[in-house]
Amino acid sequence: MDKQTISRDGTPIAYQRIGQGPAVVLVSGAMSTGATVAPLAAQLSDRFSAIVYDRRGRGQSGDTQPYAVAREVEDLAALIEVAGGEAALYGVSSGGALVLEAAASGLSVRRVAVYEPPYADYSPGGELERAEYTVNLSEALEQGRRGDAVELFLRLTGLAPEVIATARQSPMWADMEAIAPTLAYDNAVMGDGLVPRRRLASVTVPVLAVAGGASPEWLRRATEAVADAAPQGAYRVLKDQNHVVEPQVLAPVLAEFFAR
Repeated sequence: MDKQTISRDGTPIAYQRIGQGPAVVLVSGAMSTGATVAPLAAQLSDRFSAIVYDRRGRGQSGDTQPYAVAREVEDLAALIEVAGGEAALYGVSSGGALVLEAAASGLSVRRVAVYEPPYADYSPGGELERAEYTVNLSEALEQGRRGDAVELFLRLTGLAPEVIATARQSPMWADMEAIAPTLAYDNAVMGDGLVPRRRLASVTVPVLAVAGGASPEWLRRATEAVADAAPQGAYRVLKDQNHVVEPQVLAPVLAEFFAR
């Protein structure tokens, strides 16, 4: 990240801006930084001014305490100011839940696109699994067991125990532990884990909810529920894509939506 803006509470937010045209701010999900969505930004940069950033507590951004979801909305407000006072928003996974909350909060947003926000309405474990995760995650972080917190998250995503065991021995594990406290932030963004239908009903801008055809059915159903709850919502499925969507497949869909 080569630039920095200051959020309302004084937190420095590191960002990068590439391309020319209408502004689009891209928001990453859990256990990730702005670098995660940078390849997608590159795909959009021929038509848009694409902004990626490190969410608070990650990468080169600060982490003023105490945390609140409203502070992350203020971070987006600061980035929208950098963009010229108005922008479209895109968020992946829990980052999608964050941009939906930002739009519902009344920020100067033109359009909102999300990719598979993982609301648990239709997941096998549902609301109970989310509640157990919240308790166990809080306990692990309070006790400083960052590795266990990361493992809890990876289990929630459906990774097999043997895959997690291998990951614990990999060089990337230390980086994952470094941002483990932000798992609590994404958990707060997700609220009770269910589609916030009343909140979405207040979003007055067009919303595009995109899912992968190869993703679990519950993720597709949750994504479609987002589109149904938003007054100007639309739902799209990308053939053969899963939760780790290919930027070159997603970018044309987003570009067509954001250019309207």
